[in-house]
Amino acid sequence: MQKIVFMGTPDFSVPILEGLITQQEYKVVAVVTQPDRKVGRKKKLTAPPVKQKALEHDIMVLQPERLSGSEELDQIIKLEPDILITAAYGQYVPTKLLKAPKYKAINVHASLLPKYRGAAPIHYALIEGEQETGVTIMYMEKEMDAGNIISQRSLLIEDSDTVGTLFEKLSLIGRDLLLDTLPGIFAETNASLLQNEEQVTYAPMISPEQEKIDWNQNAKAIEQKVRGMNPFPGAYAVLNGKRFKIWLAKAVENQSHEEPGTIVKLTAKEMWVQCGENSTLSLLMVQPFGKPKLSIDDYLPGAINHLKEGVKFEESKNE
Repeated sequence: MQKIVFMGTPDFSVPILEGLITQQEYKVVAVVTQPDRKVGRKKKLTAPPVKQKALEHDIMVLQPERLSGSEELDQIIKLEPDILITAAYGQYVPTKLLKAPKYKAINVHASLLPKYRGAAPIHYALIEGEQETGVTIMYMEKEMDAGNIISQRSLLIEDSDTVGTLFEKLSLIGRDLLLDTLPGIFAETNASLLQNEEQVTYAPMISPEQEKIDWNQNAKAIEQKVRGMNPFPGAYAVLNGKRFKIWLAKAVENQSHEEPGTIVKLTAKEMWVQCGENSTLSLLMVQPFGKPKLSIDDYLPGAINHLKEGVKFEESKNE
């Protein structure tokens, strides 16, 4: 029986961990995840999803604030795992640990490497308007997401996809691809390929500045940005001095020459905003400041009295 140490944190990692647990030939001897964090308005201390799943199966959980130089690092090495598997762990893994297992360390990464190395590959695939994405399983090296590719599986991106839907789809693809890939690794019959450095692109964490919508972009680019930040962190604009989140939107055909950010159509059912390059965006799901998410049909009846065509979204946010 092969001993596995699994490292992961968010919901994306849970199906992958579950897949390993179901295999009789593998034993997950420990799960390493991020520390519990305070979440929500009430700042309730909450365990990461991977921790919750591990405890359901009585698997030892380690949660170092910083893995490098920690007691937990020594603990993991003493367990003598055959392989280390990471999937959206969210923390640097020391080289000492990467080299410790017999079959080294592998990562389940949610992009078709060498595209989108980094922490937010799903976000950037949508923001950049990619037609497909996928999962790569690779050997881990000191440099982030730069190791040899062992296996890949692709997925077409649908027009309705968001970060949320792709997280769910890719986590299941990652689970299945991992289970198909592991036998070759343990039999030492698998091949691996160097990444083409000329094709490398990066997907760093989304910054607060990136969340702001720039109405000077064309409508299709803004639509992609909205999808690429749904359900987190959320794209926003500023309306009447307040943060106004946009969760779903669609570029539409419309001839208008108003300034970008101007509401050019407002009815009981539709709200269209002028964008750059004479393009127009139809808002479909929004969240006014201090309110829940609302479909545009639910938002407009209450907003129509203080909104009108010609009102413009503001250039900067007034806290």
